[in-house]
Amino acid sequence: MSGPMICSRIVTVKQIASPTNVEVFFDADDIIVSKTDLKGRITYANKVFTDICGYSEAELIGQPHSIVRHPDMPRCVFKLLWDTLAEGREIFAYVKNMTRTGDFYWVFAHVTPSFDSAKRVIGYHSNRRVPDRRVVSALAPVYAELSEVEKRHRNGKDGLAAGTQHLIDFVKAKNVPYDQLVFSL
Repeated sequence: MSGPMICSRIVTVKQIASPTNVEVFFDADDIIVSKTDLKGRITYANKVFTDICGYSEAELIGQPHSIVRHPDMPRCVFKLLWDTLAEGREIFAYVKNMTRTGDFYWVFAHVTPSFDSAKRVIGYHSNRRVPDRRVVSALAPVYAELSEVEKRHRNGKDGLAAGTQHLIDFVKAKNVPYDQLVFSL
């Protein structure tokens, strides 16, 4: 007889809710925390995260972090985020997420690569705090414009490229990197 049999179960969850116009808020003292593997699959979710998004920890573990992606979020912002992380650097970003029921919540995210003892990136760690409402008000129309630029293209690849270029041009016109831009708004 071989060694003990280990059974692991990954719950498959599909986002079926349509976006609503209901915003969910969380306390200024709360921090939403999650960790992902290199492919963006959730490996850890704290209680604040599960309470806000409406999924249980078991439903989140193993799922792509995009399970909470709101369709209003331009893909190019996530491209910037992932490109920055791929360079081994941290990033600060404002993100609009969607709950299991379709409601939305804004976060101010600080995402960092996690390293092993040999300084290899082994995953990512994200802390999300209550966003500054002034910055949300300033960025929401910019994000809407980026989404519109992406939607003007017949295929996703061209839309992402166009949105990314528009975001690069917008940030460049402000004469500061994206991270500094979100702190300056």
